[in-house]
Amino acid sequence: MAAGTIRYWAAAKAAAGTAEEPYAAETLAEALAAVRERHPGELVRVLRRCSFLVDGDPVGARGHETVRLAEGGTVEVLPPFAGG
Repeated sequence: MAAGTIRYWAAAKAAAGTAEEPYAAETLAEALAAVRERHPGELVRVLRRCSFLVDGDPVGARGHETVRLAEGGTVEVLPPFAGG
């Protein structure tokens, strides 16, 4: 099982009540399941609209169960935002 950091931005940060927290998971799907369990409520709703970067690479449309997490890695949780 890999250990790393999940970083929350904007609305995800507000809903989680923290800027970052550790993960212990093999895949993005496992890490997000643990997040949903720790933060039921608003963060679960926000995550439905988020995009994700894993170690700087966009996840895009890949299935979260296929995205492997690395030891010491970083998952960025990015809600949609407006701007130019």
